[in-house]
Amino acid sequence: MSEGIEACAAAAAAAAAAAKKLNLEKATNFMKQYRDPESRELKKLSANQFTEVWSHYDKDGNGYIEGTELDGFLREFVASANKNDISPEAVSDAMLAELKQCFMEAYDDNQDGKIDIRELAQLLPMEENFLLLFRFDNPLDSSVEFMKIWREYDTDGSGYIEADELKNFLRDLLKEARKINDVSEDKLIEYTDTMLQVFDANRDGKLQLSEMAKLLPVKENFLCRQAFKGATKLTKEDIERVFALYDRDNNGTIENEELRGFLKDLLELVKKDYDAQDLSEFEETIMRGVDYNKDGKINKKELTMILLAIARHNQDD
Repeated sequence: MSEGIEACAAAAAAAAAAAKKLNLEKATNFMKQYRDPESRELKKLSANQFTEVWSHYDKDGNGYIEGTELDGFLREFVASANKNDISPEAVSDAMLAELKQCFMEAYDDNQDGKIDIRELAQLLPMEENFLLLFRFDNPLDSSVEFMKIWREYDTDGSGYIEADELKNFLRDLLKEARKINDVSEDKLIEYTDTMLQVFDANRDGKLQLSEMAKLLPVKENFLCRQAFKGATKLTKEDIERVFALYDRDNNGTIENEELRGFLKDLLELVKKDYDAQDLSEFEETIMRGVDYNKDGKINKKELTMILLAIARHNQDD
């Protein structure tokens, strides 16, 4: 797939060079250092180099390259492919718009108009093993699966995925992807450090729930759909779909990891940065309001009350 965008980049760069006749002052181009000086092909990036690229363009650290960040990345990506060392500013707005459309069609898998780290990993050539970390069976179907994985690897129950726990997770991920265990301990440590650099937003040396959620994204937060935003009437079918999504064992109640997965999605509607303590307090608050039979689970009637409250709240807003 990267060949297609490289072709787009080369064509746009050549056109830009001709249009500007190379008279523009050459601006600093961050991407130039990652290209072969002769062929101008992208070099294979190490885990640390990939992190450098990501951190450079995700300037606000929100986990996406978007808006002016994306424009800057595309201008420099295109300009760095040209052997005449054109300035990124030589890429006109019209060329940028065309390139962006080409780029997003190729790499914006979830069609949200921005690039996340997993999508960028499909564009830039990287070490094979490190690349595999972004190609596992993802996104997850629901936050229920996420919470099961969280419980499995938060082995000390601290409410965080610490460095050693993250290393174990990455080891299992690579072992499953390659079906063999051929990754050295030094490489695992390097990959763990790199993942922490990318996803540990508050720089405390471990991953809280919301940070791990970016490493292990869920296909869709169903509660973000229009039906729950007051734009349309909430139907019985909507409620049935939500209940089936979280009641994974089909026992008629949402409980344990199912419940925490549902509450995680609910919490994300109001809070972007959260940890296990936030989720626990949120669970206590919600269950105090709707768990009338005090069984620590949510049945379909109780779920209906929660979803109707969300829809009404959003409609009032």
